[in-house]
Amino acid sequence: MPGQAATLPELQARYGERYRWLLLLAVMVGTMAAIMSSTIINVAVPDMSRHFSLGQERAQWVASGFMISMTVSMLTTPWLLTRYGFRHTYAGSMWLLLASSVIAGLSNDFLLVLAARVAEGLAAGVVQPIPAIIIVRTFEPHEQGRAGGIFGMGVVLAPAIGPSIGGVLVDWFGWRSIFFMVVPFCLASIWMARRFVPTLASGRAADRGPADRLDWPGLLLASTGTICLLNGLVQLHAGLSASTLFLLLLAVCSLVGFLVRQRQLGRLAAAGQNAPLMNLKLFAHRPFAMGSIVAFIYGMALFGSTYLLPVYMRLGLGLSASHVGTILLPAGLALAVTIPLAGRLADRQPTHRLVSIGLALLASSFALTSTVSLTHSLWILSAVAILGRIGLGFVLPSLNSGSLRGLHRDLLPQGSSAINFLRTLGGAAGISVCGIVLEWRLAAHGDSLSEHASSPARLAAFNESFYLLAGLCALALTAAWRLRPGPRRASPT
Repeated sequence: MPGQAATLPELQARYGERYRWLLLLAVMVGTMAAIMSSTIINVAVPDMSRHFSLGQERAQWVASGFMISMTVSMLTTPWLLTRYGFRHTYAGSMWLLLASSVIAGLSNDFLLVLAARVAEGLAAGVVQPIPAIIIVRTFEPHEQGRAGGIFGMGVVLAPAIGPSIGGVLVDWFGWRSIFFMVVPFCLASIWMARRFVPTLASGRAADRGPADRLDWPGLLLASTGTICLLNGLVQLHAGLSASTLFLLLLAVCSLVGFLVRQRQLGRLAAAGQNAPLMNLKLFAHRPFAMGSIVAFIYGMALFGSTYLLPVYMRLGLGLSASHVGTILLPAGLALAVTIPLAGRLADRQPTHRLVSIGLALLASSFALTSTVSLTHSLWILSAVAILGRIGLGFVLPSLNSGSLRGLHRDLLPQGSSAINFLRTLGGAAGISVCGIVLEWRLAAHGDSLSEHASSPARLAAFNESFYLLAGLCALALTAAWRLRPGPRRASPT
């Protein structure tokens, strides 16, 4: 029976040298489903808005609600892995993603669709820190770049192919069909989890550590801060008001309270008591601290662009959903080719160099997007998108492994969870910030997305939004150059 081999040593003995690659494939399939569910919705936002008679800011909550729940749930991954083990945590998340996707696809009520999207985000958030832990724990340092590149190549095929197929599905079968795209991936990942994902990272009971109880107050503070931050940013669409200021102030207070509590729990954990959701000792390791800054800003630019680019193509350039997918497909394939090559380079080249090159290419892509007009060939837009995806290919395999390398083994789950949390928090903020800036610039140019026909004024507003993304990438470059290893090594005590 496949279930007889449960722990990591048992599975390694059963499958031999190839096991670490089988394990990587198993977690890759589930991550593909999680990432696809986060990005594919953007192609269907205009159609969903018309179906439910929603304004742009309410429709945006379908994407933002997912991002909020995914961001917060990432903090629970270390505790879930300690409490339930790798296999049950991973498979349970896949079952939740499967069920919520089916519910969203069958629902005819917007609030139920939104609730299902939140559930999808919870599942996706728990899953995403796991692959980085697997790679650092099961691969030798000289193999980690290659493993990250192969994993990244597989994962990016989901957002590369997803919008293309999703655009065709939206045109042929309507927006509901996109929710069912993740079902085969979820089923495959559940089957592979039973065969290849270990119950624990090793056969030692000591892996269960001190984190026997979840830090519910800390999770509540993080959730409150994230929700208030995103809701406050959304309310900025309508202008600055007393309620908006209150939400943003509450967000700052909640996040400061979260950090204070994590610092207190970090001291208690050293005495064998409950562990924090985010161990602040991680940030004593300079590569991790700088990588976290890069991850946050990079998340803003990346997720902001995944929201802005499809909307720009559909409402700015007047393209159909299938045309949008066709333009984005070559860029996605270029990313899939770049990542394994960059992964091999990551085993030989310093992290700060590869990440800096990637951010520079990404910033250039956003800046060049502003040169596209209604009279230009669509191949120019495709070429610009390819340039940006090549930049992403340099960043993705290097950032996580470079930030986590040098951390104490017991801090790897916390480190992976924290850096994914910060990147996704930046992404959630990036979606809202892009929406705010776009509406602000549209109003300044005297245009609105409610008008059917595009115009030079509308394109100018989109261009200024892309300038913002280019500036964010340029800002991240200053932290990326400091990703060089420092003298300190973070430890859990």
